[in-house]
Amino acid sequence: NYISVPNCTFRKDHGLDQWTRMFSPDVDCYDPLDPIGNISVTYDIVRWTEDGYQARITIQNYYKYRHIEKPGWQLGWTWAANEVIWSMSGAFATQQGNCSAFKSEIPHCCKKNPIIVDLAPEAPPEKRLDGCCHGGLLAASAINPSNSSASFEMKVGNIRGNYTTHKPLNPTLMAPGPGYTCDEFIDTDPTTSLVIEGQRQEQVIRTWKSTCTYSTFLANNSPTCCVSLSTFYNPEVTPCNLCSCGCKLADNEAKSCIGQSSPSPYERELLQCTDHMCPLRVHWHIKKNYRNYWRVKLTVSNYNLGKNYSNWNLVVQHPGFSQQATVFSFNNTMLSTVGVPDEVALFWGLDFYNDALLQAEEKQVGSVTTEILLLKDMTSFTLSNGWAFPRRIYFNGENCEMPLPQTFPMLPNGSSREKPCNSHLSVLLLSIYLTYKTLNFWS
Repeated sequence: NYISVPNCTFRKDHGLDQWTRMFSPDVDCYDPLDPIGNISVTYDIVRWTEDGYQARITIQNYYKYRHIEKPGWQLGWTWAANEVIWSMSGAFATQQGNCSAFKSEIPHCCKKNPIIVDLAPEAPPEKRLDGCCHGGLLAASAINPSNSSASFEMKVGNIRGNYTTHKPLNPTLMAPGPGYTCDEFIDTDPTTSLVIEGQRQEQVIRTWKSTCTYSTFLANNSPTCCVSLSTFYNPEVTPCNLCSCGCKLADNEAKSCIGQSSPSPYERELLQCTDHMCPLRVHWHIKKNYRNYWRVKLTVSNYNLGKNYSNWNLVVQHPGFSQQATVFSFNNTMLSTVGVPDEVALFWGLDFYNDALLQAEEKQVGSVTTEILLLKDMTSFTLSNGWAFPRRIYFNGENCEMPLPQTFPMLPNGSSREKPCNSHLSVLLLSIYLTYKTLNFWS
């Protein structure tokens, strides 16, 4: 028995009503276009040491289009006993903590609840490890799977005894802000690897795993983008909804306004003043209608005065993507999503060309744009009733505010299907035919 609200499903159990469950910390939230996406944390005990063990931790991003950007991921947990971290490679703990109990060798971290972050790409060789040192960035798995994981090693000690180990408790993930909820570490089959050119299989001593999932609802984020629409057959442009991402905190004469997309007052964004007050706007323009295909212009505009969006991506759900599409200025791939009848397209920038969406200036905005040719399926294609407009658009995994359907650009009165652009050919042929018949008549 479920209650559905945007991006979340709340179970009605334990006798709790909808609103009690809505504010409960254990709500089940998911992305309907990527319902099984998650970030997994694998904790491997590789070998025993004199007073503990050597561990390898791997963070793997299984989200198709949600990536981790600057300033990067932060992984935390709580030690179950009196463990300390003697040394690390590939990452570091942000605080050393109180290590006064140790006289000869000082541990890298003595905190009960350490916070671990990635090393920068320019880290010295002696601190590096395969899979580390991306500055905390994790790419989306559908865009760059080779850069969608990170790993580090650490020497854990101060356990003593008969090598009885306790799994870390309360794992947390910040990436870089809130919104991720992690399961407790559970025992799973030990991680295996192939050595000697793949002829021998070796496994670690023990493996624990935790799964972290993201929810915009739990992150308490306001929308960060909105969608506007226009067509070649209607002079009216459907703008973003008023105050799509919050309302202005400045007077009408101001050139810049403070955005409210961040819950922290210290992280508020300085934006160009607009009616929608969104850092980002996506514009979908139906440009041409040909006999066998139709053309769309897709533009993403950045109204943020202080932030570039590097390695951005855009997800568009639209029935037109069930047919062949040609994209001119973006990378693209089609996503298969169970339970979603319409095709979903994923777009991202070309390297060294438009992979960074530049910040706005006082008199102009940064933007990236492409045109898309969509092959028609004549059994379903229409320009009426809003069919040609997207069902849903995400920017960097965040759902963009769509206009209300009743505000979509409408076809001219009395027209149920806009004629293709080459319809004038039929008129020309008819004129030639009538002229020919007239000449024959008078001759």
